[in-house]
Amino acid sequence: MADIVTLEVKDHIGFVTFNRPEKYNALSHEMIRKIIETGEKVMEDKSIRVVVLSGNGKGFCAGLDMENFQKMADGDDKLELFARAYNTPANKAQQVGWVWKQVPVPVIAALHGVAFGGGLQIALGADIRLAAPGTRFSVMEIKWGLIPDMSITQTLCDLVRLDVAKELTFTGRIVEAKEAAELGLITRVVEDPLAEATEMAKLIASKNPDAISRDKQLLESAWRAGAAKGMLIEESLQREIIATPNQIEAVMAEFEKRDPKFSDRF
Repeated sequence: MADIVTLEVKDHIGFVTFNRPEKYNALSHEMIRKIIETGEKVMEDKSIRVVVLSGNGKGFCAGLDMENFQKMADGDDKLELFARAYNTPANKAQQVGWVWKQVPVPVIAALHGVAFGGGLQIALGADIRLAAPGTRFSVMEIKWGLIPDMSITQTLCDLVRLDVAKELTFTGRIVEAKEAAELGLITRVVEDPLAEATEMAKLIASKNPDAISRDKQLLESAWRAGAAKGMLIEESLQREIIATPNQIEAVMAEFEKRDPKFSDRF
């Protein structure tokens, strides 16, 4: 049986793929566990400079596998999903989306078909979301009498106004890619999101990996920090990388008109 979540590292790009196409990559308990494990592997692998997140088959992720919902809601599975994950404010259910915020390199989600419920919340954890025309999105938990609980409160707030978030959550209505881009749910609509995400990843992977990882840290930590704290964070992170080997290599490669040769991020 094929792995339901795979990680392939090629040219410093970590390709994370959901591989349950017969279920539109719906989230079973096992798949939730595998997604978190894969995110943790990415964090540990310092050769990875950028991640491309995608789903096999006809959709990115259809959200919770309702056929397994009763099992997940009872007994040990329920207790495990609500247990706190290691070194994070999230529980296991929340960590499936939040882990991509913790990954210290950019995460690009290539979206197609559907991103419903938990699938949308995983996509919201990415740094950049590219979607095929016609891709459908929904905060769908209300359909099942539930609230969204896979880290949406910490990700959707960065993308849309509060009234928009409320409307999407209260109604569970389906939004197609064009409107999703207009609302801010996704970065943009592209014809082939996986190909576009791969090209973007190649460009990012060609940059100083120490600077790229700190770019992500800077924007995540300082975006709403206020002027005083935000500028201190800028200074602190710049001090970490200035005059380091990879930063010097970036300058030398530019002056010498050649491709840089970076070591793994520190």
